[in-house]
Amino acid sequence: MSNKTIIRVIVFGTLAIFGIIAIQAYLLINTWNVEEKEFEENVIIALQNVGERFKKMGSTPPAYDLINQVSSNYFEVNINDIIRAEDLEFFLRTELEAMGLREDFEYGVYNCDSREMAYGKYISYSAEKVKPVELTEDFPITQDENLIYYFGVRFPNRVSQILSNMRLTIIFSAILLVTILFFLYSMFIIMQQKRLSEMQKDFINNMTHEFKTPISTIKISSDVFLKSPEIMSNERLARYARIIQEQNIRLNNQVEKVLQLARIEKDNFKLNREDVDLHELLQSILNSIRLQVEKSGGTITEDLRATTPIVNADRLHLTNIIHNLLDNAIKYCQDKPMITLQTKDLPGGGMKLIIKDQGIGIEKENLGRLFDKFYRVPTGDVHNVKGFGLGLFYTKNICDVHGWKISVDSEPGHGTTVSIDM
Repeated sequence: MSNKTIIRVIVFGTLAIFGIIAIQAYLLINTWNVEEKEFEENVIIALQNVGERFKKMGSTPPAYDLINQVSSNYFEVNINDIIRAEDLEFFLRTELEAMGLREDFEYGVYNCDSREMAYGKYISYSAEKVKPVELTEDFPITQDENLIYYFGVRFPNRVSQILSNMRLTIIFSAILLVTILFFLYSMFIIMQQKRLSEMQKDFINNMTHEFKTPISTIKISSDVFLKSPEIMSNERLARYARIIQEQNIRLNNQVEKVLQLARIEKDNFKLNREDVDLHELLQSILNSIRLQVEKSGGTITEDLRATTPIVNADRLHLTNIIHNLLDNAIKYCQDKPMITLQTKDLPGGGMKLIIKDQGIGIEKENLGRLFDKFYRVPTGDVHNVKGFGLGLFYTKNICDVHGWKISVDSEPGHGTTVSIDM
């Protein structure tokens, strides 16, 4: 993943998080206000009904300002008549329950001559127990001189009751918080993996560049050996010199492949496109590889049906990916490599290159990772296959930069078919 992509993910993710937090905060505050307003309205209606009941018993409560809300959870009700505690408790419980308010509350009846609370109780619905109420700052004596006979009602658990009604909203908010924390943790892991990936790339690039000098030195030395009459006259030394040259070429090809992949990943890779006759290129490749196949006792057949085999491509990289695919077909054979090379026209223009073998095949669960960097398919009992897991990764990237589509179809024990739509 490129730095630009990571930055875009972080920026858009952060904006999304702030947007979601703002919306959720608005919903929480709005829900709280609605619940609080509904609670206050229900309490006021219930207390008005209590006043009406006392009115029917002969009391003369005022027509206006019957209820005074002192705080968010404390209400005073002016009755203008002597209040019997038994009647008040019955009326309060009946009317509050009728409004759906089955929660703990405490009430106090005041002696307006002495300005003290004459009687009070705490009503608990959870344990159905009653306890005396003492005069506290939360349950104050009114300072209104116009109140003669009145009572006060306080709801000590109002906040917990509203939170209980908002239970679903709070659960969703908690889920959102967990999601945000997971996103932040994911960003941390991505940045950490990005840093490790950069370190790995730098190490590989530096290592491969350092390899170039000794590889060049070995090449010069092997060439000198192969041109020396003394070495060539000795069959044993000549064979060793050729081995050194062959292995040096192989090592150099691997180093070049790593360097080319590094250029592709840094987006500074440029293709030298030209019109290439694919059939002609395939013939030259087959001439060099057929001997290797026949030496292993196998066969390689060609079926070149494309009527217009000209493709606009980088000749070097096209040659490399065909060699990679043929090398895999040879290496991953069951006994003897049986390979078919085919080209055919595509219905909408262009052509398809198909390389088919009858090798060991690939399990379905491994096909998804086939083009991953450094990934190698488990080969079971085949232990003589060497490689770094870069061939197909390189092939896929070269096809991508050309705009080609590569696909693999395989069945264990029946071989593999690789198709490239050009």
